[in-house]
Amino acid sequence: MPEPTTRGSVLVVDDEVELMTALCESLAEQGFAVRGLSDPAAAPDALARCECDVLLTDLMMPGTDGIQLLRQALAIDPNLVGIITTGQGTIQTAVEAMKSGAFDYVLKPFRMQQILPVLDRAMELRRLRLENVRLRRVVQELTFESPRYRIVGSSAAVRRVVQLIEKVAPTDATVLVRGPSGTGKELVARAIHGNSARRDRPIVTVNCATLQEGLLESELFGHEKGAFTGADRAKPGLFEVAEGGTLFIDEVAEMTPALQAKLLRVLEDGHYRRVGGTQERHADVRVVAATNKPLEDEVKAGRFREDLYFRLNVLTITLPPLKERREDIPELVAHFLQTRQVGKTPFAVDPAAARVLQAYDWPGNIRELANVLERAQILAEGNAITSDDLPDTLLAAGPLPPAAPGEDAPPPAGPDSLDAHERRHVADVLRRHGGNKVHTAKALGVSRRTLYRLIDKYGIADGS
Repeated sequence: MPEPTTRGSVLVVDDEVELMTALCESLAEQGFAVRGLSDPAAAPDALARCECDVLLTDLMMPGTDGIQLLRQALAIDPNLVGIITTGQGTIQTAVEAMKSGAFDYVLKPFRMQQILPVLDRAMELRRLRLENVRLRRVVQELTFESPRYRIVGSSAAVRRVVQLIEKVAPTDATVLVRGPSGTGKELVARAIHGNSARRDRPIVTVNCATLQEGLLESELFGHEKGAFTGADRAKPGLFEVAEGGTLFIDEVAEMTPALQAKLLRVLEDGHYRRVGGTQERHADVRVVAATNKPLEDEVKAGRFREDLYFRLNVLTITLPPLKERREDIPELVAHFLQTRQVGKTPFAVDPAAARVLQAYDWPGNIRELANVLERAQILAEGNAITSDDLPDTLLAAGPLPPAAPGEDAPPPAGPDSLDAHERRHVADVLRRHGGNKVHTAKALGVSRRTLYRLIDKYGIADGS
């Protein structure tokens, strides 16, 4: 008996009827839902009528070939995964198949043990593609304050964050957002609030690291008139201001143990008192807390209450540093150049500068990237951001990734290299202008900053 069809669906297209039939039977026994066609002309209609995960097609068939069929199939379903089989394999046909969007290329004759791992990998790719589509739809459907503050990225880490926001936002559960500074913890808190039933009520933020204990307690819970010197009138706290909405408590690990105990009580039963007051108040507020410290270590060191840690840690959303999600950098760059545009004309990043941005470790994370791009737009001479417009810390950070195909390769070394000619030319122009950097830069048609970089690069003295 065939195993339950849990491994995915496959459309097999091969004009050799006996081979196609045998392959379909074997794949069905392995748990795949399989349909076979010996006429390739019927495949597009079959793909349009029913969803299929993988197209397994022969290369050479009458009237068409597997590459043309795959192109037609991907036009119908861009997330389909194509595998091409052939008994006449050459490097050229393999390259053409891959350029046409094939996931893999399998030579005939093959055994079932050879094709099964390929199919399993193809099914995993199909699952990831569909998950990306779903998450892009979720991100588009999530409510954000403005395009400037939306969540950007397609990495696995961002997908996990989006999934958790989608699940936790409709609830009233307390959420703990963890991650280094600059990774977007407040952005996550605002996304949770904006997609909850509390979205029409306020979201209020407080940073525990910026206030002393007494001021922080008053800020959170409010105070009565005369509670302390200078308290000439009663003041509501942020729990009251955020009534019915969300309170985002950033850097929660900076709270003192005494204040942690008071926060715990609010989280447990919603009750609190203003500073200097005796009246019990009740807060209908959802709490989202954030920290860049490892709370487990803070608990072990006695600086953070274990019971508060467990109460906050109902659901945790962890944001990784930017260096662990480098694949999101191009999307983030495009996002910031659009939402933080300097001037009226949009900027672009040239390939060399893009490689610098991709290679840097970003200790300040997304916040640092946004600031670097804003600075680069101000410095750029035109609307293309080059390496000259980036801070020296980025340029000195280490080796760059290799240039993409089509980018200029580094010039060869030697007396006739471009570097050698450029050095001689810069030195000659500098000498003609008596070492005057302003006149030299103008004559070369570059900025003074670029000129200084060239002088440093080639070790040119003013008189050389």
